[in-house]
Amino acid sequence: MKLLDKENVSFKKNFRYILSTIILLILLVYATVFSDQLYGIFGESNYVTIHLMIELLIIIVTMGISLQVWLTSKFYLINKDIYMGALFFALALFEILHTISYKGMPFFITESSPYEATWFYMAVRLFLPIGLIMISMIKVKKVSIKHQWIAYSISLIIFISFFLIIYSPSPFLPPLVIEGLGTTLLKNILQFIGAMCSIVLIIYLLRHFKTAPRRSMLFITSSMFMIISDVLFVTYKDVFDFYNFLGHIFELLSFTVLYRAIYFSSAEEPFNRLIEANEKLEASKKEMYNMAYFDEITSLPNERFLYEKLNDLLTMNRRQMMIVCEYDRLDAIKSSLGSNYLDKLLKMIAERIQNIVPKNHFISKLRADQFAIFISENVKLHEVRQICRVLQKSMKAPFHIQHFSIVGSLNLGISQFPKDANNGRDLVKHAQFAMYEAADVPDQMLFYDPTMAVGRTNRVILENDLHQALINNELYLVYQPQICLKTREMISLEALIRWKHPERGIISPLEFIPIAEDSGLIVPIGNWVLETACYQTKLLQNEFNRPFKVAVNLSLGQLFQENFVHVVQSILFKTQLPANSLELEITESMTMDSNHITPILHQLKCIGVSIALDDFGTGYSSLSYLKDFPIDCLKIDRTFVNNIRSHKGHEPIVDMILSMAKHLELKVVAEGIEIEQQLNYLLRNDCDFIQGYLMSKPLSFESLIQKYNEIQDRTKDLIERVVPI
Repeated sequence: MKLLDKENVSFKKNFRYILSTIILLILLVYATVFSDQLYGIFGESNYVTIHLMIELLIIIVTMGISLQVWLTSKFYLINKDIYMGALFFALALFEILHTISYKGMPFFITESSPYEATWFYMAVRLFLPIGLIMISMIKVKKVSIKHQWIAYSISLIIFISFFLIIYSPSPFLPPLVIEGLGTTLLKNILQFIGAMCSIVLIIYLLRHFKTAPRRSMLFITSSMFMIISDVLFVTYKDVFDFYNFLGHIFELLSFTVLYRAIYFSSAEEPFNRLIEANEKLEASKKEMYNMAYFDEITSLPNERFLYEKLNDLLTMNRRQMMIVCEYDRLDAIKSSLGSNYLDKLLKMIAERIQNIVPKNHFISKLRADQFAIFISENVKLHEVRQICRVLQKSMKAPFHIQHFSIVGSLNLGISQFPKDANNGRDLVKHAQFAMYEAADVPDQMLFYDPTMAVGRTNRVILENDLHQALINNELYLVYQPQICLKTREMISLEALIRWKHPERGIISPLEFIPIAEDSGLIVPIGNWVLETACYQTKLLQNEFNRPFKVAVNLSLGQLFQENFVHVVQSILFKTQLPANSLELEITESMTMDSNHITPILHQLKCIGVSIALDDFGTGYSSLSYLKDFPIDCLKIDRTFVNNIRSHKGHEPIVDMILSMAKHLELKVVAEGIEIEQQLNYLLRNDCDFIQGYLMSKPLSFESLIQKYNEIQDRTKDLIERVVPI
């Protein structure tokens, strides 16, 4: 936009010079028609005075150009500027002698006559365009200060040499003007040469117009004025002729425009560049300030700004609060959808927070994709809780980013000053500790307690160890057999991950899986589980020559990978496991974002993979989504199976799931079978598959191969013992 404005201004200024030229040409035509009347008005006696005034103005202009370049060029020392100043220094001296030697002026060395005056004028007329052409054609470069003295000295030498030629005792050059007859042929030829040089200069400037449009237009306008003066100077009959006067007017205009051009290039343009450089510097400083103190994505004050603000605002004589909040699932969203979606989500979260939190509270964005809200007023605890609840309620509404609908919740931690911390950094850190712990409580909101610091330290250590666990092969899989009650055989198994820590021993998945989900490690770990399970299942099929099927639990982070279906296909191809031998288990919580999950599940079905819904019955959304999701199997959660305690026991939820599955033509797997009464109940109610410690605990791959026949025999004995009569 600024570039267009500059171009418009440049065009207007250039158009102004063109319009001025046209107006002057119109005046020239008018003067030609009424030259006799104008001659009569001025009178012959006044022409010398008028001419003197015009020449003095020309001298002032040319000498002004020379002095201006002399004073300004020493700061830049550009060769073109220095040569331009030297040229006009010589022209100014020639103009001085032309003026004092003009006919009618007082005696100077010899009596004033057209001979001296016209030759000094012709020196100006020829040196000007030739000098401008030569200067325009040289390459711009920086020179030393001595070049300035050398250039001006050469100009002075040229002037002195020409002065001695003109004022030699006997005329060395032929006259250019004859009294009463007008200009001679030589004068007209020289004038024509000067005009041709001006035309050559115009052509050269037009060819290089884009490099310096403003300066070129000024030089072209000046050359046009000089050409008009050439025409006038070859048509007058004596020095008092009106055309001679008018020629001097155009000559003055030509030098005036030249002065404007030199002023623009040597003073105005460098000054404008300096102003522009200062503006860019100020803009750069502002940009650097914004980069240093504001978050690029949300435009909120960043962590550095917050700490500097806290140094000024924390006051020991009143209670102040720090709220740190984080939208859950951010790491899973980043690892699956990419940073672009995460940035858009963070910006939308920031906007919601700003719309809710009162303006007198300070909101900032922390480095760990968290938001801090500092309450400097002495507010009550219930007021802080109310702000947190409103924030949590607002975040439950889905965020719509392109074709994704992201649903999540907000974890909030609150610390108090000076109760929990005596400086800004500890105040923020303790609020973060409370926020991390809040993710595990129903309200998802907690005030800081000193015991939280110890728990967070252990969690950070465990997260760091988990990073190394995948690299050091500390993770491994165990398999729990799934028994088909109709064939009474083990035809499938569920893959379960375990971690053997080098110092702490076996760590429960309930402890490290949430850490993996929060840190984003769940995606590489989940892909490792999937590939390992497929590979070992293929080995198991080869070992026993049976089409075993393996069930693998999926995380939400895996499903949010842009290329998850391709990952599954690649693993199946790499391990040579048939697609119908793989079953992927999802949980009810994953069905919340149906817009994203549904097409992925359909794509998995298309490649032959079956889908199971794990922990069925513990959520609230599955019944409404069963008709939409391409589900093959329901897994009854162990909490419902545990309620079956006798042969005559009746569990309505289990009955409902079994009945519904039959109508929907879905298979059912019951988890957590530990006693024979549970097995008996499920047999009598036509459950399809069971798994649990009654048949076998989870086994390593090697143990599974060794105990396969034992599991088969044990299962058949159990079923025969409890089979209903």
